[in-house]
Amino acid sequence: MEFKRYLQDRLESQIGKQKVLMLYGSRRTGKTTIIGNIHQNHLEESLILLGEDIQVAELLQLRTVANYRQLIGEKKLVIIDEAQAVPNIGKILKLMIDNVKGITIIATGSSSLDLVNDAGEPLVGRQKEYQLFPLAQTEFGKSENLLETVNKLSERLIYGSYPELTQMDSLDEKEEYLKSMVNSYLLKDLLALTNIKGSDILIKLLKLLAWQVGSQVSTVELGNSLQINKETVERYMDLLSKVFIIFPLGGYSQNLRKEVSKSKKWYFYDNGIRNALINNFSPIHLRNDLGALWEQYFIYERIKFNASQNHYPQYYFWRTYDGQELDLLEIDSQQQMQSFECKWGKSKAKVPVAFAKAYPNAKWELIEKGNYLDWIS
Repeated sequence: MEFKRYLQDRLESQIGKQKVLMLYGSRRTGKTTIIGNIHQNHLEESLILLGEDIQVAELLQLRTVANYRQLIGEKKLVIIDEAQAVPNIGKILKLMIDNVKGITIIATGSSSLDLVNDAGEPLVGRQKEYQLFPLAQTEFGKSENLLETVNKLSERLIYGSYPELTQMDSLDEKEEYLKSMVNSYLLKDLLALTNIKGSDILIKLLKLLAWQVGSQVSTVELGNSLQINKETVERYMDLLSKVFIIFPLGGYSQNLRKEVSKSKKWYFYDNGIRNALINNFSPIHLRNDLGALWEQYFIYERIKFNASQNHYPQYYFWRTYDGQELDLLEIDSQQQMQSFECKWGKSKAKVPVAFAKAYPNAKWELIEKGNYLDWIS
């Protein structure tokens, strides 16, 4: 079954506006499927190019207006898949969009490294950026009923939501797919675009982070474990976030001295990738990390849902040095706060006293199996 991705409609709504539309996301999240569908919907007026094709990359290297006008011809839509593989892609996109009138460019990338670093400043005002995640529950919900969603929850906590998994019938097949993702695809762009010589150190770092999901991370301790310095750990984690494998939540602090503010928690965009890294696909009734899986699942599904609604609040965790905490805090552009605490089992948890006193206007919600869909679909 092919699930309709919300970003397809959003991208198509921008066609004809003389913009560069940058579609980011890790490999295998479905970027090629989306642009393939868009190409078919605009077959007569679109040109699709594969950035990883050597001939395409060489053709684009001749940075002249005449070359690009001849290449594009009468087409109104130019699609460049895996654009980060093309050297100097930012300058190429700028020259195209500035000098070939009436076009829209869609450039996809499984890494924001080259596209952002090379294109960010020249394309200010001419670009729109979109991030494609693994399938969101709000996208699953378009094609499945409530009973199906409830029955799939345990599996999604373990195997995640990469689109190709929906075509696989056996759990063994899904496990092998996720292991191959970790071993063959996940770090491909990072290794190609940086001076990191091998994936061993990155995989070791990711494994350490996988064991610490939901906990505050010490880059000093990570460095000691990996025998590298703190600054190198921080650089690697930043790079891993730019290939959309992990993302941080910082500690929120405004009113209280005892609030934790300098630490970060790091999460994976997909539980299946995290479980593949630690080689644990045991069912949920055998897990001792179910709380961490549930917390991570809700946080990334909440981020996906907000993005699907074109809503981009700032995200934090909240904790005091005496142990009061909240898993997720959202702050919107109006400075309105929504906070969440995630509990897999039944709980009588209440809003932390220190938080309620410091932020009396903030909303609070306990997330459990009975209500989680209200917040992510």
